[in-house]
This record gives sequence, C-alpha cells and structure tokens, in this order.
Amino acid sequence: MNIDFSQLSGSEIYHIMTQTIVPRPIAWVLTDSGEQNYNLAPFSYFNAICSTPPLIMFSVGKKPDGSDKDTLHNIQRNKQFVVHIPGAEMAATVTETAKSLPHGESELNLSQLATEPFTDFPLPRISQCKLAMACSLFQIQAIGDVPQQLVFGKVEQLYINDAVAKEDNKGRLKVDAMELDPLARLGANEYASLGDSYSHTRPK
Repeated sequence: MNIDFSQLSGSEIYHIMTQTIVPRPIAWVLTDSGEQNYNLAPFSYFNAICSTPPLIMFSVGKKPDGSDKDTLHNIQRNKQFVVHIPGAEMAATVTETAKSLPHGESELNLSQLATEPFTDFPLPRISQCKLAMACSLFQIQAIGDVPQQLVFGKVEQLYINDAVAKEDNKGRLKVDAMELDPLARLGANEYASLGDSYSHTRPK
C-alpha cells in the first residue's frame, strides 16, 4: 500500500500519522490559569530536541471551536510550565484531562490529583508522577496551515522519584525505564506500556 498525502485532508493525515509514528511519549503539561488555578493537559507531539541548552518541545493544536488552548494561553502569559511523564497506570486519568473545559476550570479538581512544590520554582508538580520537568518558555513558533504552535521549553529543574533514579557503575544517573513505565500514545484511543527492554552496544 502506498498513500499519497497530497490527496488527503488534514484530519485524514492526522489519523494516519498518529497510528504510524508510534509509540509517542506524552507530555502532561501543567500551567497556571491564574491565582494558582492549574490547567493540566496531555500532548503526544512531544520530544527532547537539544541538550545545551536542555530543550524540549511539544506541539499544541486548536480547541474544537478554533480558539487557542488554555495551555498555550497560560504559557504565553506566565512563561513557565511543568511537563510530567505519566506512568502507564495513569492512562485513564491522563485521558480524562484531555477533555475541553471552560477557561479557568481546573482538571486537577476534577481528577483529584495532588501536587507537590518544586524547589525555587513557582509551579508545583503532580505528586503521582515519578518524573517532572520544571520549564521556562524558550520560544513559541507557529507552523502549518492551521497552524500548530510549537512550544519550546528550557528545563530548569528535573524531579525523579527515588525509586526510579539510580547510579550506574560510573557514578552517573541511571533512570530505570522499567520502573518508570511511561505511558505511550498510539493511534485513535490506543495506549501502550513499556513492555520489555533490551540493550545493544553502539559500534565505535
């Protein structure tokens, strides 16, 4: 089968791309809607893009009515956000926070998630997540016909649960991916857990 994207609509292309670029990590993004009323939403067009400075990127589309999502609005105003890597056991809660709510209505209240403070960072992290990145806004770039907004964040602090973080035999930090068991996004309503892992040594 060969598929010519020039013959497809945007929604048809999205349907195919989200089923073929798999698995995708999920950025579960917390932002402040004002007066510590926190917004929380998942994004699976997401990855690390640079180490110096430490940058991550996620892509934000529009609400069904064509308006900007609260996540984008809050980041544009406050210049700060927290990206969580949710575990596979949190799939139902993560999916629930994808629901479109009126501006200012908090997903945290509906899902009854707890928060913990970062050290010297104004936004908290979700207590139930084993990994969270406190980020400052680096850049926002519009791309595509709709358009999508690419949000680039500089990681200022990283929280890792002690059960996930270890030292290797060289004294470097080693994240136990199997213990983290990050939730992965597939196509349509499908998700995946990490499953098995294995190692291959890169050739020199």
